[in-house]
Amino acid sequence: MATKKYIEIGEMSETDLKAELTQINVQYQKLRFDHTIKGLDNPLTLRNIKRDIARLQTEIRRREVAALTPEQVAKRSKIRLRRKNA
Repeated sequence: MATKKYIEIGEMSETDLKAELTQINVQYQKLRFDHTIKGLDNPLTLRNIKRDIARLQTEIRRREVAALTPEQVAKRSKIRLRRKNA
């Protein structure tokens, strides 16, 4: 079952995804700095933000792969096969 965050990310446009990703990255850097200097009340927020970043990056990449032409997909498949066999 899809989570609420995943559904919300799926409904966002590509520009919104990239804007959200930059915003969350800035927030993550600030929290990491604060945690290093004085500590956070709840350090699990760092984990949750890292997961949100990963969700956004995954959705952006999924859309990039979906927009590939058949020639690009064939080339990508060859590269992946070569890496698998190495």
